Amino acid sequence: MIKQGHTLRATSRSDHSQLCQDLGISYLRDAIAFLEADNDVILICTSILSLPEVLKSMPLHGLKRQTLFADVLSVKEYPRDLLLKVLPEESDILCTHPMFGPESAKDGWKDLAFVYDKVRVKDEATCSSFLRIFENEGCRMLQMSCEEHDKMAARSQFLTHTIGRVLSEMEIKSTPISTKGFESLVQLKEGTVKDSFDLFSGLFLCNRFAKEELKNLEISFEKVKLKLLDMMNVRQDINDSNL
Repeated sequence: MIKQGHTLRATSRSDHSQLCQDLGISYLRDAIAFLEADNDVILICTSILSLPEVLKSMPLHGLKRQTLFADVLSVKEYPRDLLLKVLPEESDILCTHPMFGPESAKDGWKDLAFVYDKVRVKDEATCSSFLRIFENEGCRMLQMSCEEHDKMAARSQFLTHTIGRVLSEMEIKSTPISTKGFESLVQLKEGTVKDSFDLFSGLFLCNRFAKEELKNLEISFEKVKLKLLDMMNVRQDINDSNL
C-alpha cells in the first residue's frame, strides 16, 4: 500500500509504534484521534472472536467524515451483520477476505484470490481505489456475496483446518519412507498449527455452514470405516471357507 503511494495510519490495543515507525506508518495511540483523522478507509484487522469487543471499543462518535470500513476476516456473514448493526448509516461497508497469509503470499500476491462484497457502498470512487490496491498487485478479484463466500469457505478453509488439526492430534511426522502424499499431509498439519486455535474456532463458531461440513466429515469417515470393516469381514469369511 505504501509502495503504491498511499498514506497509512494505524492504531491498536497493543503498542506497535516501533513496527509502524520501521514501516513508515503513522501510529496513533489514541483511538479517538485515529477516527478523527482524515481517513478514506478504515481497515479492521482483528481476530474473528475479538471483533465485537474491538467494534465496541471504537469511539465512532469521533468520525468527522463519510468513511469506508473494510474487514479482512476469514468469515463474512458474521462481520457483515456486526458492521451493519454498529456503524453509522452514512459509513460505507466493504467485506473482504484476502485468501492468503504470510506464508502463501511471502513472494507476492500475484494470482492469489481476493474476495469482496460491497455490502453498503455509496462512494464508489473510494471503494474502487481501495480494491485497485489488490488488483495492481495481481490478485484474482472475486466479487461474491458474504453467504456464497461462507458456503465455499466452510468446505475449503474450515475443512482444511479441521483435517490439519486432526493430523496434529495424531502427531504425524515425516519418516524415512514417507511418500509425497504423506509429506503433503505433514505440510498441511504444520501449516495449520501455525494459525491460532482462536482462528480455527472462529471458522467454526462464526460460519453457519461449518457445522454441516463437520457433520459431513464425520459421516464420510464412518462410511469409509464401514467399507474397510466390510472388506475385513469378507476376507475372514473367505478364510473360514477355505479351512
